[in-house]
Amino acid sequence: MEALKFLSSQQAKDIAAEFGTPVYVYDRASLEANASAALAFPNAFGLTVRFAMKSCPNANILRIFRDLGLHMDASSGYEVQRAILGGIPADRISLSTQEFPEDFAELHRFGVRFNACSLDQLRRFGQLFPSNRCGVRFNPGLGSGGTGKTNVGGPHSSFGIWHEWADQVEAIAAEHKVEITRIHTHIGSGSDPAVWEKVAQMSLDLVRRFPQVTTLNLGGGYKVARMTEERSTDLKKIGIPVKQAFETLAEETGRKIHLEIEPGTFLVANAGAIITSIQDIVTTGGSEGAKFLKLDGGMTEILRPSLYAAQHPLIVVPKSNQASEAEQTENYLVVGHCCESGDILTTGKDDPEALQPRTLTTAKSGDLLVIEGAGAYCAGMSAKNYNSFPEAAEVLVGKDRIAHLIRKRQKLEQIFQNEVTVV
Repeated sequence: MEALKFLSSQQAKDIAAEFGTPVYVYDRASLEANASAALAFPNAFGLTVRFAMKSCPNANILRIFRDLGLHMDASSGYEVQRAILGGIPADRISLSTQEFPEDFAELHRFGVRFNACSLDQLRRFGQLFPSNRCGVRFNPGLGSGGTGKTNVGGPHSSFGIWHEWADQVEAIAAEHKVEITRIHTHIGSGSDPAVWEKVAQMSLDLVRRFPQVTTLNLGGGYKVARMTEERSTDLKKIGIPVKQAFETLAEETGRKIHLEIEPGTFLVANAGAIITSIQDIVTTGGSEGAKFLKLDGGMTEILRPSLYAAQHPLIVVPKSNQASEAEQTENYLVVGHCCESGDILTTGKDDPEALQPRTLTTAKSGDLLVIEGAGAYCAGMSAKNYNSFPEAAEVLVGKDRIAHLIRKRQKLEQIFQNEVTVV
């Protein structure tokens, strides 16, 4: 069975008692350790680590990473504004977006770095800011991800400019006298390290084509082991051949290219958890009957199992401290509180249509269940307010091991405060 990563059973109980459930919990010590590991990524001529803020956009998390020297990767104009309001200097924010912001001119004047993600975006940039510098995100023609939905490279991905359209990029840049100084590629979340290294080489080939490029951003997507049987990507291992490739390019061309990476999951996934309460236990009959644990949280806090069949460690924390109870186990299907058949946390691996019971500590109504590996793409990516459930609170466990509230639990009236009465 899985175990708690950074909380003790008593800490989980104390946090639940103080802040209620469901509640997100982040561990500052883990965040800082992960940031240090990312900053040690092998590089030849300098490194910038950008936090993919969409993975966990709370301003407190952003400021922790800012103070450690990390920059930010934003995926929308709204994320840029959120980061700036959260205390991140504009010149430390890079924007790669599917939707060209209406207020882009203002963002650019603030100093935000921009990567055009389509030919039209590059053209619009050139029209707004001729004779300026710009980055370009390319789809390198190859991708990899934990599932097909998290693969963002190759012919079935809309992200970035198809690599074969590089001549059109050159033509648009020349028309508007735009200097392409940055190239960006990203292949997917949970990607295969071997594919990542191959795409790094392909990206350097694009760099060769654009002589004014000084920075290559290779994105993120490094696999993180949430479950005990999974293996995390070794950043040092995948970084060494990339560093060597940068050195080879420098020997051949004299160009010393600065490296950027954009981890999100790597930095925050295992630094976060969701504490829920088991509100009910039900069974079904027949030869195929099952026992279900019903939580007071679910897809309104964590959508990844429903969306990707993502596997998260699930740990029962009994109210009682009796050892004999903790030693007993049963097989459970674990479901959320939504009136939605897909609100299931025990989906089959790689198959969201399948159900796969988990062996867990024998549970009772009122016990806690902790969902581990929930720091990334959970609070920031959920079916919030479905069934009119309010957003959960967020808590940060500091270096002093004290839990600090960093987002209040939403009130019911806040859900519908923007509705306009016409009848």
